[in-house]
Amino acid sequence: MDLKGRDFLKLLDFTGEELAELVDLSARFKQMKNSGISHRYCEGKNIALIFEKTSTRTRCSFEVAARDLGMGTTYLDPSGSQIGRKESAADTARVLSSIYDGIEYRGYGQRTVELLAQYADVPVWNGLTDEAHPTQVLADMLTIKERFGSLKGVKLVYMGDARFNMGNSLMVGCAKLGLDFTACAPEEFFPDKKLIDQCLGIASESGSTLRFESDVDKAVRGADVIYTDVWVSMGEPEEVWAERIGRLAPYQVNADVMNKAGSDAVFMHCLPAYHDLNTDIGRKMCEKFDRSCMEVTDEVFESGRSVVFQEAENRMHTIKAVMAATL
Repeated sequence: MDLKGRDFLKLLDFTGEELAELVDLSARFKQMKNSGISHRYCEGKNIALIFEKTSTRTRCSFEVAARDLGMGTTYLDPSGSQIGRKESAADTARVLSSIYDGIEYRGYGQRTVELLAQYADVPVWNGLTDEAHPTQVLADMLTIKERFGSLKGVKLVYMGDARFNMGNSLMVGCAKLGLDFTACAPEEFFPDKKLIDQCLGIASESGSTLRFESDVDKAVRGADVIYTDVWVSMGEPEEVWAERIGRLAPYQVNADVMNKAGSDAVFMHCLPAYHDLNTDIGRKMCEKFDRSCMEVTDEVFESGRSVVFQEAENRMHTIKAVMAATL
C-alpha cells in the first residue's frame, strides 16, 4: 500500500483494499502500543489540528497518535484560527502547509476540508464534517474485526438519522469492505439517493448488500452490529429536538431491539451519547421532553454487549495508521 502524500477526506476516495490495509495497519499499531514497542516513524514532523468543532476523542486521538509517531502538534480551536473569518481556507492551507507536514480539519462543511486539501502541499485529514466522518468508520471497522474475526458478511444496522456523516460514512465503508448495511429509520431520514446509487454500484462488486428499512423488527433481525448516533448534532438549533424526538423515538436502541437482533449482536456508538441524565445538554433535553435518555438506553449502553469504549480507543490507532501511511 502506497498512500504517501494522499489526503484522507472521505472513504469514497479509497479502494476497499486500501481501506482494509489501513484497518490491518491500525491493528499492528495497536499491538505495538500495547506491547510497549516504539514506533516513532514520523520523527521530527509537525502537524496542525484545526478544530472548528471541538471534540474529546478526535483531539486526544490525533495528539497521542502524533506523539507516538514522534510528531509535534499545534491545536487551533475556533478562537485560535482565522479560517473562514479573516483568512480563507485556501490561504490558510498555503500558510500552514509551508510550516507543517500535515493538516487535520474538524468542522462543518465538507467543502472546507476539500479546499484545504486543494491548496495545501501536505496531506489533509478529515477529523469530521457534516457529510463525512472517515476516521470514525475506520475505528468502527477495526472494532468489528476484533469482535467477529473478519468484516465480510457482517450485518450492521444503523438506527436513526442516516442522512449525515455517520450514516453516509458507514454505508460507504460497509459497501467498500463487504459488510451488509441496513439504514433503519423513517424514509425521510435515509441517505441521499445519489450516494445510495453510488454505494449500490460499489456493493455489487464487494458482495455487500444495502437495505433501507423503516420497520425495526425487520431491520434488526439477525444483525451482528446495532449502531446509533445522537439525534441532534453539535451546531444544530435547539428547535430541531422536538421534530427529531418525535420521528426517531421508535428507533431508540433498547433491550428489546438488542434481543431481537440476537444474542451475539453488539452495540456501537461514535460518542458522545445521551444515555442518561449526566450531561448538561442531555439532562436539559430529557427534562424538556420528559425522557430519561435519547438514542440509546443506559441499560444497553452499560451492558456487556456494548463495545463503545473499545471503539473509542480504536480511534487513536486508526488515526495513527492514516497519518503514518500518508506521511
